[in-house]
Amino acid sequence: MLNWIWLGLMAVALVVAAVTGTPDNLTAGAIDGATTAVQISLGLVGIMALWLGIMRVAEKAGLVALLSRLIAPVLRRLFPAVPADHPAIGAIAMSLAANALGLNNAATPLGIKAMEELQSLNPRPSTATNAMVTFLSVLTAGVQLIPATAIGVLVASGSRMPTSIIGTTLVATAAGTTAGVVAAFALQRFFPEREEADDEQGAA
Repeated sequence: MLNWIWLGLMAVALVVAAVTGTPDNLTAGAIDGATTAVQISLGLVGIMALWLGIMRVAEKAGLVALLSRLIAPVLRRLFPAVPADHPAIGAIAMSLAANALGLNNAATPLGIKAMEELQSLNPRPSTATNAMVTFLSVLTAGVQLIPATAIGVLVASGSRMPTSIIGTTLVATAAGTTAGVVAAFALQRFFPEREEADDEQGAA
């Protein structure tokens, strides 16, 4: 789908440039954009290497595991349908902790693992459970304690105060997470999974 969207954007740009007689401006803009993208990407390499190194040290020191244990009681309330001793709880906690600390490379496989564990509890594999929807909402909003990627982009773009976004990012992601959780729980009443599972077992 994204490929078609990009193709459509390029086709519209070419048509507009041909109609308005500004193909030179289109070419110059494309070259300038590509140059800027390369400059920002190269600037991000050093910044991301630094932050990922710091986060890796924190992970090895047990900070991620500690944060996971701290948020475990909250997860039991967010996912009441998931047994407390199920591997899904641990995977969810690790994924959210890694995401909060900016370990995006670690958060992605952990998130996939958490979804696989939640799927093992799914009585209807073709339909996402409420726990899966809630987890996706929380992970997508992703409370960010250290927005390393955004800070790197700001540094590469020449910002004088790149870390000034930490406070506002924390507030924004916390608000997004709250909104996602509220929406997920509000809509869950329309999809009573336990009753559906019981009805299917009774019919069988």
